[in-house]
Amino acid sequence: MEQLLTFFDLAGVFVFAISGALAAVRKGMDVFGIMVLALMPAVGGGTLRDLVLGEPVFWVQNTASIWAALAAAALTFFVAPKLESRMRWLIWADAAGLALFCVVGAEKALTVSGSPLIAVMLGVATGVAGGIVRDIICNEIPLVLKSESEIYATAAFVGAGLYCIMIFFALPPTYALWAGMLAAFLTRAAGIKYGWRLPKALY
Repeated sequence: MEQLLTFFDLAGVFVFAISGALAAVRKGMDVFGIMVLALMPAVGGGTLRDLVLGEPVFWVQNTASIWAALAAAALTFFVAPKLESRMRWLIWADAAGLALFCVVGAEKALTVSGSPLIAVMLGVATGVAGGIVRDIICNEIPLVLKSESEIYATAAFVGAGLYCIMIFFALPPTYALWAGMLAAFLTRAAGIKYGWRLPKALY
């Protein structure tokens, strides 16, 4: 279980860092800007989660996350010029990071607080906060706030919620982690592919 959590955490850091680095490349930033922007989504959500929970910030305790983010930034620096649609790659990297981080965030919040409600809320926050910081730095409306955007934060809610439900019914935590991550990713993927959106209020 601990090894799977570590894997999910580092994988989430890596793919979210790629999304940040791709955003920096799209904005024409230099290598330093790419590294900085890669770190924002990679550690932003987890930092908020840990501060709210009163826990030591994860990347201060273990610098492996920083190194993973920098490795993703370096990879993107060399590969991005060869990609045809950087925005498309950014969206899918962001979807993967969202799915991974929402369940990792929910697991940690549930362990610390014991409250499924808090766990779901902080699972969503872990998944979306870093991307918000990334987009604000790029002077863009965050994906989660775009009125025309497909299902986004809802996908994190689905993943974190399913994880907490499975834990409540005493199902194996490993299964809960995989199920939550897959549910979040598939929900977000369906939103991207089919343009699913939440209903708006009628005027």
